[in-house]
Amino acid sequence: MKIQAVYKQDGNGKPSGRVERFGPETAKRARRFHESFPEYQPTPLAALDELAKWAKVTSIHVKDESRRFGLNAFKVLGGSYAIGNCIAKKLRTDLAKMPFEKLTGADVREKLGSLTFATATDGNHGRGIAWTANRLGQKSVVYMPKGSAAERLANIRALGADASITELNYDDTVRLAKADSEKNGWVLVQDTAWPGYEEIPGYIMEGYTTMAAEALEQLGGTLPTHVFLQAGVGSMAAAVAAYFAAVGGEDRPVIVIVEPDQADCFYRTAAANDGKIHAVTGEMRSIMAGLCCGEPSPLAWEILRDCADCFISMPDAVAARGMRILGNPLGGDARIVSGESGAAAFGLAIEILTDPAHARLKEKLRLDEKSRILCFSTEGDTDRENYRRIVWGC
Repeated sequence: MKIQAVYKQDGNGKPSGRVERFGPETAKRARRFHESFPEYQPTPLAALDELAKWAKVTSIHVKDESRRFGLNAFKVLGGSYAIGNCIAKKLRTDLAKMPFEKLTGADVREKLGSLTFATATDGNHGRGIAWTANRLGQKSVVYMPKGSAAERLANIRALGADASITELNYDDTVRLAKADSEKNGWVLVQDTAWPGYEEIPGYIMEGYTTMAAEALEQLGGTLPTHVFLQAGVGSMAAAVAAYFAAVGGEDRPVIVIVEPDQADCFYRTAAANDGKIHAVTGEMRSIMAGLCCGEPSPLAWEILRDCADCFISMPDAVAARGMRILGNPLGGDARIVSGESGAAAFGLAIEILTDPAHARLKEKLRLDEKSRILCFSTEGDTDRENYRRIVWGC
């Protein structure tokens, strides 16, 4: 399968001070907030020992985010933390003083009244926003891009959101959500940043550090040598990369950023290496719907520019293979139901490890028998019809 890679071209991969914002102290605060929700429990980290033997590496671990808060995806970590911070700020207090039980109390509703939180999403982020607003007794409005799955729309509406599918691509749908929020006085909770809009995307990224901290704890504190991360707008990838850079310092893992070749804005930006962000426009036809974002979040790019060692653009078939392998494990390895976007980075890791055509890339990434690989399956079968079509090959 044809994949394209660009390696870090300046700074030798040394992270800047930006990573400290998403380090262990932030992760502790975020996790303490998430733990206050009755639904909270760490998602499982699967050790795929048989697969690791077959791929000739020391270990392969995959964190299964399909178990997150019963929502089949990780996105609620960022959305809930951002909404919590927004409410705390309106109350002129610190989120540390506002756990779930206080956020849902009569006192908060009396002081704030009814708030409406709005967002644009391909599905998972919007579902997390709708779920959080519902749990906190608030309202939500969710816009989805053209081609979004009907099942994902139904899941969001089932949580009480005013949700609809537009005739626009993802990036233009974000602009619509922004315009309507300004017109109607809604609170926009978007996971991508732009000039003048960085605070809330930053909160969302901080929320994602809970996932990274859980993984490191589950690894017994042993850092992986390689972390493969899929990127849409890049918020999750940047937050997790920054966390491991902050924890690891000079011993930080090799960070590999993975994108569909139909929406490879980080790859194009890294390849150009001209100090500008390069977008992908028009329709982005990829099975990896959650990664079909044409414009990188500048906040995420600033971090990944410093932390990432390699940016890779890949075809859909790589993610599809990842889905099939996770769903049909070797020996006693755990079975993981991973959606198209969820399996992207894992599929790429296996592709590099097992296809001799990628020997040079494997060498450049220093992947060998001592490698300890970590991936995040960021979603389950959030579009079950599409999942079956891909995995069954029909």
